[in-house]
Amino acid sequence: MEIKVMKRVLDRNQDKAEIIRKQLKEKKIKMYNFISSPGAGKTSLFERTLESLKDSMKIGIIEGDVSTDRDAQRLKQYDLPIVLINTDGGCHLDSNSIEKALEEFNLDELDALFVENVGNLVCPSNFDLGETSKIAVVSTSEGDDKPIKYPMLFRDAEAVILNKMDLLQYTNFNYDAFYNDLRKVNPHVPLFETSCTKGDGLAEWYGWLRKQIKGNE
Repeated sequence: MEIKVMKRVLDRNQDKAEIIRKQLKEKKIKMYNFISSPGAGKTSLFERTLESLKDSMKIGIIEGDVSTDRDAQRLKQYDLPIVLINTDGGCHLDSNSIEKALEEFNLDELDALFVENVGNLVCPSNFDLGETSKIAVVSTSEGDDKPIKYPMLFRDAEAVILNKMDLLQYTNFNYDAFYNDLRKVNPHVPLFETSCTKGDGLAEWYGWLRKQIKGNE
């Protein structure tokens, strides 16, 4: 019985996700679902990315958090439309919450939506939000086994960001093991090696993302 109930939940979520995907496609909006563990540097990546892109394209932000508005407050400085979704303990966003959030935006004035999902590598991977692409964000401080332990996320990701490369020398992160496991799961996914602290590798990430968004034109 529990398996059937879960399947119904996922089916309902998927049905609504497809409606959202169609709606955004009609508006020529790309939506990117950023997924990471807590502490991978996802919000810092948002800050650096928004600073680089905000003057050349119109971006909206959906900020998912378990209980606080701290990350949303950090992103307010960019003067972009932002909607905060507090899940009240829930471990992921879903298409229903995204549908409600979209009502707060003027979609005719957006090129892209960035969704910062709740910090978790498991549940957010199971719930389609209607996004154009999933972006997996991991860091050298977490360990090198994420692609093989959480293959669903890395299999479905359109890009992978390996963050905190400036800390690599201070950890026991095995880069070769990470890279080989990633290629087993997703042989061709773009991998961006970044440091949000020092700025290393970010230009390549910005260039890829800008090209994806401008593909609307």
